[in-house]
Amino acid sequence: MRLRKPTALGAVCGVLTAVNLLNNRFAPRAAVPTSVVASALLIAVARRAGTSWDDLGLSRTRAIGGLRHGAVAAGGVGLAYAAGAALPATRPLFADERAADSLPGILRQALVDVPLGTVLLEETAFRGVLPALLRDTNGHRGAELISAGLFGLWHILPSGDLPEANPALAGLTTAGAPPSRAKAAIGAIVTTTIGGGLFTLLRRRSGSLVAPMALHTAFNSLGYLMAWQVNSVRTDQRRSRHRWRAGPPASRTPRTAADQRRR
Repeated sequence: MRLRKPTALGAVCGVLTAVNLLNNRFAPRAAVPTSVVASALLIAVARRAGTSWDDLGLSRTRAIGGLRHGAVAAGGVGLAYAAGAALPATRPLFADERAADSLPGILRQALVDVPLGTVLLEETAFRGVLPALLRDTNGHRGAELISAGLFGLWHILPSGDLPEANPALAGLTTAGAPPSRAKAAIGAIVTTTIGGGLFTLLRRRSGSLVAPMALHTAFNSLGYLMAWQVNSVRTDQRRSRHRWRAGPPASRTPRTAADQRRR
């Protein structure tokens, strides 16, 4: 049975609301399987509502072009991040406590948590399913604008720990005002809405979800890797300063036989 698009849109919004709460409040450790299952469910609902694979950005004929556009954009992110982490003025923006301390942990975040637990669902929902369902009643541009705004609202809950985890970045998103959870949420809405617009432009230009998925993965995964590097250097520097302040260990001169006889 075919779903009416308003019904499908309501179902999609319900699924996204539930997943946002699960991934950020009730079951964050299960974010990867939750997001994978939710992505498949959203696609199934959209297909039942009559959207085509091309409408969703999932046409196989456009995937190679999407990969090409995404690779170029991701390369630009990598260069920008490398320069930002190298410059003293911008390096604090990468000192994020949400990055894992160990190499296996950071690789899991970059290669599993980000692409499967974050990017897959967000790009499927906000650059694929929602625009396809909203297009009939709001036009192409209207559907894209609404989806970008919803993408910004989606980030209210994930932004809650930003002031503690990365004060420098939180201050940037709040335009220099002292960071707080409320201000961080507002900053997250604004910045991710703009980011959603950027992903949408790449989706429109390439005709494929592969392109914004590649760019989104680069933003988040490379951000984690840069944070791990910056945090590691800072930790080594703190240890070096601590050893320098403590001074060299007290030397112990071996006792001679005469010393031992005196005792």
